[in-house]
Amino acid sequence: MIPPIASNFVAGEDAATAIDHIRDCNADGVAGILNLLGEHYETRADADADTRAYVDLIHDLDEAGVDACVSVKPSQIGLDVGEEAFRENLASIVDAGQKRDCFVWIDMEDHTTTDVTLDAFEHHARETDGDVGVCVQANLKRTRDDLERLAELPGKVRLVKGAYDEPKDIAHKGGEAVDEAYRDCIEFAFRAFDDGVAVGSHDPAMLEYAAEMHDEYGTPYEVQMLMGVRESAQRDLAGDVPVYQYVPYGNKWFSYFYRRIRERKSNALFALRAIVGR
Repeated sequence: MIPPIASNFVAGEDAATAIDHIRDCNADGVAGILNLLGEHYETRADADADTRAYVDLIHDLDEAGVDACVSVKPSQIGLDVGEEAFRENLASIVDAGQKRDCFVWIDMEDHTTTDVTLDAFEHHARETDGDVGVCVQANLKRTRDDLERLAELPGKVRLVKGAYDEPKDIAHKGGEAVDEAYRDCIEFAFRAFDDGVAVGSHDPAMLEYAAEMHDEYGTPYEVQMLMGVRESAQRDLAGDVPVYQYVPYGNKWFSYFYRRIRERKSNALFALRAIVGR
């Protein structure tokens, strides 16, 4: 059972509970991106099991009629087992999405996975005529060049600052440097992309900059935020721009919750207030 404080960041341990959470989000004008928690599986059996769970989830979302899509981690569906396992399992999930009209996002993990992830996205973007999306991280120095490649493809790109502690020779370090790189990526994406931009950020300054770029270039965009972080802002923004809440669920909730607390001081203070107030 997920304790009350963790349930602010994780929708539940099963798909049915997570879909109920999406219904509540939809009532506030916010769509959902469901992510079954799990990563870095070393056996094909584990990767295949979560792949089947995603296929079932896509079926359940269709039956429920909620406004939601899914997002998968490469290492969860076989990348650590081998590229063949990853590609086969991703193809199964994308195929299920095609049959059920469910958009599929491919999450980005650390820099060692960037090339294979982008290659897989390109393949499915062309095969589905843009019914898939991929995440790129502005803290990596290569990302600006990667965006030029991605601008030529159908599909969506989610821009985030990046959460992995990457080596300094390949990554921007420090808040100001990452912010500058993120703004540069946003400006290029709004100028060069045709299928829209997904701005994955809770930073008010970056969301304001994205709105300015939208006004300048007219490129459609959406905002993506995590469950449990600035949810009132998500509801407020939903009146002006499509907003998606990234909603994790599953029994592997503890490590995810721990990362959310470590990432942001505000999250830690939120958790402490909740514990003290019980």
